[in-house]
Amino acid sequence: MTAPSRYRGQPVSEGTGTGKIYLGDAPGQAGQDHVSSGENEVRAAFAAVARERAALAARLRERGEDLQAGIVDIGALIAADPALTGPAIDAVRAGADGTAAVRTAAEAQAAVLAALPDPDLAQRAGDVRQVAAAVIDQLRGTSAPPPPAGRFILVRREVDPADLIRLADAGLAGEDPGGCGLAGAVSVAGGASSHAAIVARGLGLPMLAGADPAVLAASAGHDAILDAAAGELIVDPDPPTEVGRIAPGRQAGRIAPGQQADWIAPGQQAAARAPREVRTADGEPVTLLCNVASVAETRLGLSGGAAGVGLLRTEIPYTSTPGWPSEADHLAQLSPVLALLEGRPAVVRLLDFSGDKVPPFLRDRGPQGLAALLGAPEALADQVRAILRAGASARLAVLVPMVTSVDEISQVRAALAKAAAQIGAEPPELGIMVEVAATAAAAAAFADAVDFFSVGTNDLASEVLGVDRADPGSRPALAADPRVLTLIANVVRAAGAAGVKVSVCGDAAADPLVLPLLLGLGVRTLSVGAARVPRVAGWIAAADTAAAARDAAEILAAGEKVIR
Repeated sequence: MTAPSRYRGQPVSEGTGTGKIYLGDAPGQAGQDHVSSGENEVRAAFAAVARERAALAARLRERGEDLQAGIVDIGALIAADPALTGPAIDAVRAGADGTAAVRTAAEAQAAVLAALPDPDLAQRAGDVRQVAAAVIDQLRGTSAPPPPAGRFILVRREVDPADLIRLADAGLAGEDPGGCGLAGAVSVAGGASSHAAIVARGLGLPMLAGADPAVLAASAGHDAILDAAAGELIVDPDPPTEVGRIAPGRQAGRIAPGQQADWIAPGQQAAARAPREVRTADGEPVTLLCNVASVAETRLGLSGGAAGVGLLRTEIPYTSTPGWPSEADHLAQLSPVLALLEGRPAVVRLLDFSGDKVPPFLRDRGPQGLAALLGAPEALADQVRAILRAGASARLAVLVPMVTSVDEISQVRAALAKAAAQIGAEPPELGIMVEVAATAAAAAAFADAVDFFSVGTNDLASEVLGVDRADPGSRPALAADPRVLTLIANVVRAAGAAGVKVSVCGDAAADPLVLPLLLGLGVRTLSVGAARVPRVAGWIAAADTAAAARDAAEILAAGEKVIR
């Protein structure tokens, strides 16, 4: 019997999956590592990749999958960017072969991006390399082999988000545990902030990044288990041993030659259904919502039992646009999502053009993020009017990101009141993302100006602990650190004293270590990734709030000693 082979990697999308190994990189053909291509061939290859990705993005938008469409659009723009195509074509004119010219131009641009101090922007170097790989495949006339029948785990040097989307688009990621489909992905390059990781999380697919390069030599077609919780891909597993570790209590036999491994059904978590009313083990009701950016995620979250949407990200479709989106643009994006939320909570966040989500027209032109939006009052007015129109049938609320002053809240509230008067609607509730440490510490000063707080644990923990969000050491469990938990507790106390609502929408709300502590602090509204809703509902049902409160109090007390 073949001994199991194990490959480590950084978990970037949780879950487990089983299937056959699918090596998705196009094979290098003998004598074709260097392809003699002229200027026209190189231009045509870039153009073909740009067209293919633009077409895929258009299909995704037609289905309302705006997050994925925005990510694929970025690849299309890169393939048409003169900053990449120009140097490659110049090199060919100077006598270089096509593949070498494309590779050299891509590495030069990727190196510039990788050196940027912002870790989110630095990870866009991977997007450039992915486009270059696709262009080189065009020049070589090579393509990846088709995936094996049944369930499979994609392994690539750098998983392209378009890989994951195409496989799902072709119906290969269905929820039938016995059918064909993508069970997970493993990438040697990339990290938690890569676009492939974002897409994987949205699809509920387990994924590892930064994997051991030896995985590229794994045995294609062999059975494997991808255990993202353990950060491990196991090829040729010993079924009784491995299944007992990953899926306790579940019976499994050995895999007969050619038999499909289905001990852990991919999509099983997404297909599970959470109860509409979620209560803790001691009877405390908890409102469980989902974080979304597209129709597909919204449907997934609602089907899993979410009571509504606690965070609707609005900036994703516009990260490549040349100017502020119009009211019509916003309506086109918001209406399909909010139409699914009639009578349900729908918390819509204003445009958050920051980090790696800054569109071209704001780069190198002064303020970004909330400051940029407040500095463009017509753009703000267009968005809030669209939110009010599209969300008329939902229990609407508006969320302001990265707030640092009460004056920012006042400006948004005035814009909401004016827009509501213009269209004859009632102003919705207005809340703020509490994701800046100073804002969390001064929560009492903000409480009188808002209707609710929504704690963003990702950025809050990152700032407090000095850990980049893209750092391999960054993980949701960091919110359990006493310094972070103390700030969250302060926000909860301030909300209670002022009679305003409070929720947590960061990834820590879906972390098994942090979730009970949040319940122990008194948080009763949580918003998590759409694919995680059923699992989080199960954790809530198993939690005892009295015990959780004691655990939280112990951590806070320990934190006070450290701070003093």
